[in-house]
This record gives sequence, structure tokens and C-alpha cells, in this order.
Amino acid sequence: MNDLRIETAGPVGPAGSAAGLALLEDWRLIHNAIIPTAPLSPEDVRERAGRNRLDVAYADGVAVGCSTVRPPDEETPAATVIARVLPGHRGQGYGTALYARGLAHARTLSDEGVETVVLASNTEGLRFALARGFVETERYVLPGDTVPFVTLRLAD
Repeated sequence: MNDLRIETAGPVGPAGSAAGLALLEDWRLIHNAIIPTAPLSPEDVRERAGRNRLDVAYADGVAVGCSTVRPPDEETPAATVIARVLPGHRGQGYGTALYARGLAHARTLSDEGVETVVLASNTEGLRFALARGFVETERYVLPGDTVPFVTLRLAD
């Protein structure tokens, strides 16, 4: 694996600094590239950074992936971990590193388990989740969309 650096731009990171805003923009660009059916604005990402942990992975200084760790809420007692890696950088261990870091943090947030969410058209992402022991629990389509999101729960 190349020189991998993972930085946090969420509640425990520098979300309000110039460097933090650049991290959030890198996170947004990766998110929107992987989930084109639900693009986020810079304001959306800043709001998410206030309630979620958002990480960005850099290999040799290039943004290659991002992750989200959502704490439990009224609807979902489990913590949610989502790792995303740009297609040209997959298969190099970046997703595994983002996932492991996110999972470690998620386990501190909830004793009710861990979930993930993958866009159904992201077959590589689904394979990644299934290979790590996640089991599909639900599919849903956002209003106006045609591609479902798949919710999976870690079976441990």
C-alpha cells in the first residue's frame, strides 16, 4: 500500500479551519462521485460533519476515499460505518483501512451493532460489505431516485 494518511474532518477534526474545509470538500467530491444519485452540497457536508465522523484517506497526497461513521439515533440503535473508495484506487487496501478505523470508532458508540449502507449499483461496495460479514436487511429508494440503497447489518 502506498503512503496512506487518514484525516478526520468531523466533530473531532478541524471542520471549521481552512484545512478542515478542504478536507470536507475532498470528502464531498468522493461521496458525490460514488453516490451520484444523492449529491451533497458543501452546506450538507458541513451539517453532517457536526453530527458524524467524516474521514478522508490520502495515498501519496491524493484523496482516494472517504468514510462516514454515524452514531445511533432514534431510528437506528446501531452505529453506521460507510467506507467509500474511488474506483481507480480500489483493491489496494484503502477501503479496508477506512473500514477498520470506522468500525473501531463505531464500536465505541453503540452496543447495538453496526450497519452500513451501499448504493445497489455499487457492486464492488456490496461485495466488500458481504465479505466482511454484513447481511442485507433492507432496500429503499429515496424520493425521485430509481437506484435503491442497501442497508446491511454486521452479523457478529
